Amino acid sequence: MKIKNEPKLTSLAHGGGCGCKVSPEILSDILEKVRGAASPEELLVGLGTSDDAAVYQINQSQAIVSTTDFFMPIVDDPVHFGAIAATNALSDVFAMGGKPLFALAIVGMPVNTLSSSTISKILKGGSDICEEAGIVVAGGHTIDSMEPIYGLVVTGLVDIKNLRKNSTACVGDKLILGKKNWGGSLLGSN
Repeated sequence: MKIKNEPKLTSLAHGGGCGCKVSPEILSDILEKVRGAASPEELLVGLGTSDDAAVYQINQSQAIVSTTDFFMPIVDDPVHFGAIAATNALSDVFAMGGKPLFALAIVGMPVNTLSSSTISKILKGGSDICEEAGIVVAGGHTIDSMEPIYGLVVTGLVDIKNLRKNSTACVGDKLILGKKNWGGSLLGSN
């Protein structure tokens, strides 16, 4: 569908990127009210930590790493927005020491405001990053929403001996950036 006078992506979002996250205090209050039964021992990383992914042990040496990450546009270029969102989601699995297996797209777009061409470019940006990482976007879910959101659910595997958690980080650990950061550090520092 073609849209006459299509707006800039960032003009449709009330907050960009992780700037829309619910504060840790509010999130903690919400989760206190909904926590259910005790977690199984196979759940190595879950709600009790501040890690970016859940980790579930499937055998003696391996665990599944699963994350969901999506946000509103922080740039107006649709391909870059898709690439940034996909990079952000994939980085959660890499940060845990895992290797991504596949992704599912999370897409919410104002379909009467953005052209199908623009929405396709967002998905293409994400798909290109997944291809660089050696995985496919195997499916996903789309909704018509008032504000554009895009991101991925990424599922991967980690050797348990290589599992990295926030709680095991030490002063002096080295951070190696092997891919474009797309400005995440700069944006997160404001």
